[in-house]
Amino acid sequence: MYHFFVPPDQIQDKRIRITGGDVNHIKNVLRLKPGDEISVSNGADQREYRCGIVEYTQDEVLCELRFIKEDGVELPCPVTLYQGIPKGDKMEFIIQKAVELGVARIVPVAMKRCVVRLDDKKAASRRERWQAIAQAAAKQSRRAVVPQVSLPLRWEEAAQEAAGADVALLPYELAEDFAHTRELIGGLKKGQSISVMIGPEGGFDEEEIALADSLNIERITLGKRILRTETAGMVMLSVLMYEMESRRFE
Repeated sequence: MYHFFVPPDQIQDKRIRITGGDVNHIKNVLRLKPGDEISVSNGADQREYRCGIVEYTQDEVLCELRFIKEDGVELPCPVTLYQGIPKGDKMEFIIQKAVELGVARIVPVAMKRCVVRLDDKKAASRRERWQAIAQAAAKQSRRAVVPQVSLPLRWEEAAQEAAGADVALLPYELAEDFAHTRELIGGLKKGQSISVMIGPEGGFDEEEIALADSLNIERITLGKRILRTETAGMVMLSVLMYEMESRRFE
């Protein structure tokens, strides 16, 4: 089933209006017809609105609400991924998969060992592209909200921000204490904010680790193998998703 996002004011009683670029996509690309069912989210709650297409106008798709699916698809703890900016198109892959895995927000981070350097103009252009990828991934995975991709931050800014979460985690290749990692992840409680910090291809610089330690960001291990930057975040998010969705939070 195809999934779309609309502003909250376009869902009124049993009538739902879809506007913008989705109109052409629904009508001329997907070729959906009146009577076909789609799902819609408003980005403001965790409801999924199942509706049937009624008719097309020049610039709208008019739908009728059939029922509301109340089961929340969002993780019970909001997770922000602080990702060291990788080279090439890896960031696009990371954003796509992170959204599928339930991340709430993605923050690109400029670190000492990042190969890519973005000035303000390039950063704004990349962010626009990255946000479009996040929206497409949210539609595909039928998320209730579209995760936000922020403008890139410097490491110092990102670390200070991440440290303000209820639980701040930093997977590190030199960390070996599995018991501590299990304790931190197993102790998560519903509604806690979680930040995850992932280094770029070259890993974290020693000064960056020192700053994270001074801010009480917890070092954790993801195993004995060295993971690529595009793999580490996915492993971390998968672990968190499993932990949160496989047991009931009190």
